[in-house]
Amino acid sequence: MMMCSDLPHVDLHIDASGLTCPLPILRTKKALAQLESGQVLSVLTTDSHALRDFQAFSRQTGNTLLAQLEQSDGHLLHYMQRR
Repeated sequence: MMMCSDLPHVDLHIDASGLTCPLPILRTKKALAQLESGQVLSVLTTDSHALRDFQAFSRQTGNTLLAQLEQSDGHLLHYMQRR
């Protein structure tokens, strides 16, 4: 597991908690479009499928999934870098 000091600098954060597939990915896609290449987006989710959804989205789009961290409250935090 990553330490707090190892977390990437985040340029934009979105909260997609409470949303279910496909909404977290759609929000992520929209947010990434606002970023420049190399910038980092963090996305907070609660959907149980989000772990795999973000991995698949990363493979399909070429955006780099830097980290996925499970929070103690059941939330997942995803860090994506725009290609």
